[in-house]
Amino acid sequence: MIANIVKPGRKTRGVLNYLYGPGRANEHTDPHLVASFDGFAPDPGRDPDATLAQLATALDLRVKQVGHKAPKNHVWHCSIRAAPEDRHLTDDEWATIARRVLNATGIAPAGDPDACRWVAVRHADDHIHIVATKVRGDLRPPRNWNDFLRADKELEAIEKEYKLRQVPRGDRTAAKRPTRAEQEKARRTGNARTSREHLRTVVRTAVSAATDTEEFFRLVEGSGVRVDVQYFPSGDVRGYKVALGGDTNAQGEPVWFSGSTLAPDLSYPKVAERLTAPEGAPKEPNRFPAWRRLAVAIDQIPDHLGNDDAEAGQAHITVLAEVLDVLPVAAPASLRSELLQAATAFERASRSLIPAQHQQAQATRRAVKAILREPAPKDGVLLTVLLDAVLLAAVAAQHWHRTRDHIRQAEAASQAAVYLRTAYQTAATAPLAVIHQRGNQLPEWLHQQQANAVRQDLPERAEQILTETGWPALAATLAQAGTAGHNPAALLAQAAHGRELDTATSLSEVLTWRLHRLADLNQRTTSRAPAPQSASAPYRPVHTDQQRRTR
Repeated sequence: MIANIVKPGRKTRGVLNYLYGPGRANEHTDPHLVASFDGFAPDPGRDPDATLAQLATALDLRVKQVGHKAPKNHVWHCSIRAAPEDRHLTDDEWATIARRVLNATGIAPAGDPDACRWVAVRHADDHIHIVATKVRGDLRPPRNWNDFLRADKELEAIEKEYKLRQVPRGDRTAAKRPTRAEQEKARRTGNARTSREHLRTVVRTAVSAATDTEEFFRLVEGSGVRVDVQYFPSGDVRGYKVALGGDTNAQGEPVWFSGSTLAPDLSYPKVAERLTAPEGAPKEPNRFPAWRRLAVAIDQIPDHLGNDDAEAGQAHITVLAEVLDVLPVAAPASLRSELLQAATAFERASRSLIPAQHQQAQATRRAVKAILREPAPKDGVLLTVLLDAVLLAAVAAQHWHRTRDHIRQAEAASQAAVYLRTAYQTAATAPLAVIHQRGNQLPEWLHQQQANAVRQDLPERAEQILTETGWPALAATLAQAGTAGHNPAALLAQAAHGRELDTATSLSEVLTWRLHRLADLNQRTTSRAPAPQSASAPYRPVHTDQQRRTR
């Protein structure tokens, strides 16, 4: 059961017109009162002699009495909706629920003769609307601070008592949803997403790509977005707001969004915290290409998440979100759609109430920014290795959140993994076919040797691996590792040790890519890539459909 308390309004009659009207899509049926402040309020839905004007007058009585001292926005409006699978609730049950919520929020405390005037209107089977005027009988305002949290807590108790679906409660770390007006505007202008959602993607990508706050603002502006930076008298940055080009209000002014209204972690202090975090360990020389370094760093994220340090774990999940934010920019166009959906889904999983120790993930963060200055690998193996590591890290993040009862975040990580799996399968098809063919060409004695290594090191999983279609590719990879000077059996044991394999669709494929990461079997290919661009080279921003139309 979910409560939605909208911003206070000015016109009681206007809200009642909507509640008793046909709805925006003729979805309102049989609108009527289920309860009211005194039980005798006129009901235009069931009483032919009652009018909306009479009902509005009854609710506004105290507003008129207090005169010019009345609050400018005096209409309190709360909708309460049951879950789709919940049983049908009677009018009497909805009336009781309305009274309990009004008592919990402080709008109409039980037994208080001076409580605010209110009505509960039902015009559908699954929800009611509560409308109250925020002037008490003693002509004072109600004490309804934190009304949403109080209502939500009361609904949680109601769900248990009425045996309804217990809706997972959030932790107030979610990004603000687009308003109905924003959604309608997007539909009118032919955009699949609202301006708020477009801007959130652009700003998140810029944070992930930038090396400092100055570059962050430059990248946002370079993506076709207007930026207004506010300063303290001292000259220090106080905050910022952004607007999509061409998105204006009725007065023709830009529609601005502050960073914090896009997402809690996009406020300027949060952005600056990530971009100025101290190094957790001394920098090592960059001996390998950025894509290789990133794949190795992400491969370690499941291990980091398995430790007891929750703040370090949150830091690695945050940087994993940054990886997902930049991949649609850096990866081939054929993978962009799925990767963008994965990044959008994982955004909710990137935050929790646990503060992040960002310095713990700085090595991975440096590699994230570096891949935007290097071309994507051409052979496809390294890209596949990276996507496989990202997929495994997303699954590990899902488990990390679930063990801490972060239900919403775990669901988001799970959804992101679905999109990542599709992107991985697309990227893996060509390189896996090449490795598979190489495995089929191995001499029988070498095939048997690799099979014996699997039986020795992974006895419980050996038969499954040896019968999978991906086994020839794994055999070829083990042989390649031996040729490169590694001990194939020891490397296989290392690849399987301490890592979760139960959710893998194909064990042989997972182990194939892990061996590539551990032994750097594609190093020779990637070393022939063009020289990296300078660290100051700009990245290619993702231009949304709406941005293209407004240029």
